[in-house]
Amino acid sequence: MKVPSWKTITALAAAASLALAIDAAPSQAATPVQSTKVSAGLSTSDLSKLPLTDRALAFGAAPSQAATPVQSTKVSGGLSTSDLSKLPLTDRHLTEREKANLAVVLQAYHDGEGDSLDPQGFRDLFAADGVLNGIGGVDGQDSLRGTQLSGLIVFLAQFLPDIHRELKQITVNGDVVSIELSIQGTFLGPFQTPAGVIQPSGAKIDFPTADFWYLRNGKIEKFDCHIAFTTLYAQLGVLPDFASAVAASAPAR
Repeated sequence: MKVPSWKTITALAAAASLALAIDAAPSQAATPVQSTKVSAGLSTSDLSKLPLTDRALAFGAAPSQAATPVQSTKVSGGLSTSDLSKLPLTDRHLTEREKANLAVVLQAYHDGEGDSLDPQGFRDLFAADGVLNGIGGVDGQDSLRGTQLSGLIVFLAQFLPDIHRELKQITVNGDVVSIELSIQGTFLGPFQTPAGVIQPSGAKIDFPTADFWYLRNGKIEKFDCHIAFTTLYAQLGVLPDFASAVAASAPAR
């Protein structure tokens, strides 16, 4: 079943006359443009007016030509029972604090989408001492802080300008939100490697990811992003060099 995108959800929310709040904080990305942040949750009445086709909504962006940062829309207010029924939650009986934490995480995904890329908005969701740990790459783990917090979403959007995330399973336990998802997009931008640049091939990319969000007082304290880089590299045409590894491990004669 086709999953509604963040772009579709935002458009439908506007049609339902939800209030939009302008966020004046500028993005530090290469081509920033002014945008809006949605600050209100969808009520039961709002959702009843929308032509929804799938109860398990995923927050993916519809394909766009370029991942140009825009000022995104943020939903203000808590998640209603009706909102929660549209999400692939393992437990729908959430406390008010858990609903608020989930709303912050969903906003972070929205800020990382190709057609609503908002590096500044993404950073603003973190606590002053917040950290993002990108796990699974060549270096094992890369930890980002401060102005570097948006580095991962900008990196991904550079070679996947239409990037979107399909949320498959969400578990909320107090101040911890755990999500199984797929990161998807089209290989339309150059991919930087230590050996040079891999030119885009137009290939469709879809690789699994596991995200663990730890919040404190409504802000993200730590975000552990486990990316299946091996799957990503294979889809980009980067294959392991077994021959070199075998040769390097051979005892000297």
